[in-house]
Amino acid sequence: MFSRLKNIDYKQFYAFFIILSVIPGSLGYMAWEADHAGITVLEIEGAPKSVVLIGDPHIHEGNIKFIRDSVRTINSLKPSVVLIAGDFVNGEEPDLSLQDVWSEIDAPVYAVLGNHDYESGVDGISGQMKRMAVAEKTNLTVEGYDVSMLFDETTDLEFGRKVEEKLEENGVNVLRNEYVTINAGGEEMLLVGIDDGWAGLSNPPKDFPDTDAFTLYMIHEPSCRAEWPNADLIVAGHTHGGQISPPVVQALNENGIVELAGFVGDGVPTYVTRGLGSAQLLGVDVRYQSPPEIVIINPAEDTAEIIDRGLI
Repeated sequence: MFSRLKNIDYKQFYAFFIILSVIPGSLGYMAWEADHAGITVLEIEGAPKSVVLIGDPHIHEGNIKFIRDSVRTINSLKPSVVLIAGDFVNGEEPDLSLQDVWSEIDAPVYAVLGNHDYESGVDGISGQMKRMAVAEKTNLTVEGYDVSMLFDETTDLEFGRKVEEKLEENGVNVLRNEYVTINAGGEEMLLVGIDDGWAGLSNPPKDFPDTDAFTLYMIHEPSCRAEWPNADLIVAGHTHGGQISPPVVQALNENGIVELAGFVGDGVPTYVTRGLGSAQLLGVDVRYQSPPEIVIINPAEDTAEIIDRGLI
């Protein structure tokens, strides 16, 4: 009897029991929600048109069809540029072959890497330790910004290099603490890509060109951002919008107690996308009241009309 009990994964068992106890819905519904992305339109003054943002694809064999369908939706939005806020892998794709899907995007693509792309803080215990360390040990001021103490034995630099190499092969420009000036639909944008915070690799650039261009910072974990004075907008991912978000969680987010989705904080405008991929429960991608999200900033008039008519 006791030898059988040792084979039970108690963390998964209790998570499954609690979720089914407190959420009015079935595992089937949560799996359906995880497989259906919504489109969020943001109107941001001064930003270029048709900038598409996604995050956290967490690609694996079980969700590659959903990711490929999402890429087709992205193309239908006629993006001027596509931004991906990290966490490309799910930990189950050692050869990274499924990352070929990004070559199907019909626009320039820029990205940062996330903690999963360095295998840093990817389980429950190490993830909680990273959260506590961000709050207690890091310096997130502009002048003294320092998250280097988060670098530890869970940060796999070689794996991150392989992820970056595969992404670059498929047309994804990976930014690691650097900036580029890009043409987004005929408008100039200064894009700053910050390497992953939980991996201890965030080191924002300090010298910038003198420009009036709209300046957008992209970072994976919103908790690792600073109030960068030249930023017009910060975008992030990582949270999956809470992934399991009953009304009490949504209320915490709306009142600024947690930062899980949408515009957060009181300083530089910061948008946290719910992302595309999902963590798994008993081997199944699930979400509740936090559907996957494709964000488009300032869609062109013809695209906005199509979205309003529900044709995408």
